[in-house]
Formats: sequence, structure tokens, C-alpha cells
Amino acid sequence: MTQMLWYLDCYLNDWQAEVTEVSADGTEIALDRTAFYPESGGQPADEGRMVCNDKGYAVLSSKKEGHRVVHKVDKAGLSVGNIVSCSVDWSRRYTLMRYHTACHILSRVIFNETDAMVTGKQIYIDRARIDFSLKDFDKEKINSYEEKANEAVKKGMDVKWLIMPREEANKIENLVRLQHKPLPDAMHEVRVVDITGFDAQACGGTHVKNTKEIGKIVITKAENKGKENRRVEFVLE
Repeated sequence: MTQMLWYLDCYLNDWQAEVTEVSADGTEIALDRTAFYPESGGQPADEGRMVCNDKGYAVLSSKKEGHRVVHKVDKAGLSVGNIVSCSVDWSRRYTLMRYHTACHILSRVIFNETDAMVTGKQIYIDRARIDFSLKDFDKEKINSYEEKANEAVKKGMDVKWLIMPREEANKIENLVRLQHKPLPDAMHEVRVVDITGFDAQACGGTHVKNTKEIGKIVITKAENKGKENRRVEFVLE
């Protein structure tokens, strides 16, 4: 089992951990604790570095396998029991944090206006896209969504990451807005990303502490992706 440090501190980018598993070729490493985010929920995996006995290993990606996180490194050399000093590529991580919180803001705005559920999402290092269960939209509506999203950003709302019992989380209205993706039955604790007074969603990703950190949301594209499926793409300035 891996302790997932980003759950309660998205800003942690330096820590020490113990190697608990090593693949046969030596390039897949499990740790007892990690702040490297594994690719999930449309957010790319973190990249970064591990150091052991003055030897560095580039962390190329991470993936979640059950209750553990497995990290892909650029070369063999680590062994079970090694203590490694880890660091996240902070510039890359922080950009992804800003985009992920922006996705929550924009999806809440569109949900408030249309009741549309999210049918898909992908965050990139330079943009993000969200798919919605919408029949239609036009330029006027898109401009309105962008304006309202930026009004929310400018309020400087605090963003909190909370872990709570499933029974308590289920009391939050519209906690899950991913269409056809309810909380897994086996999930007894839920991580909730709470944008104070504005939005609360079940989410395992990394986020900023305050909406002002997002910057400006600029919608660059709006597409028809099929029956009752519309895609919005945006960048941050």
C-alpha cells in the first residue's frame, strides 16, 4: 500500500520514501509514500526525480495499481529497502493544478446553467478540454460561461481538500457530476475538493489553494461531438 501524500497536500514537492517493490527490469518502482500524482481522471501523471546514494533517476510517469502507486524511472539501480529523496517537476505540476481547478470552476458554471453532466475531460500542459451532455450551445452562451467562470476565479475562493466517510460525502448535493461514473461501491472514504461556497466534487486530483491562482480562463474552441455531447476547450492566461 502506498500513502498518497498529495491527497492532503498538493503543494508537497520534496519528501523521502522507502522503496517497497522493484520490477524485474528495475524500471518500475513502488514506494511506501509518494506525492507523484499517477495518471487518472484526465490529469496526466507527474514527472520528477528520485535520488539514492547520490545517483539520480528521472521519474517519467506514475500509475495507480490498486492501493499502490508504481513509478516508471529511466534506468535500473534501485532496490527494495532503499531510501530515496523525491521531488516533483514543480512547474509542470503547478500548471496542471491550475488547469484542474479551472475545470471544476467551468464545469460548475455550465452545470448551474444547464444541468449538463461531464462526459469526459482531458488536461494537457497547455490546455484542457471538457465534454458535456449538452444538446447545443452557441457563441453567446459560450461567452457567458467564460465570463461567469472568470467572475468566480476573481473572487479568490479558498480551495480545500477533504477526506470524509462515504456516508458524509453522500450528503453533498451533486457530489459526482461525471455521467455514468458513480462512486465505486468499495470506496469507504471520499476525497472531496471543496471550492468554498461555490462547488464540491469527489476528486483525487491536485488543485490550487485559491481560485486566484488559476489566472484567466479563455475558451478557445466549442465543438459538436455527437448527439447531446459538446466539447469545450480552454487555455489559461
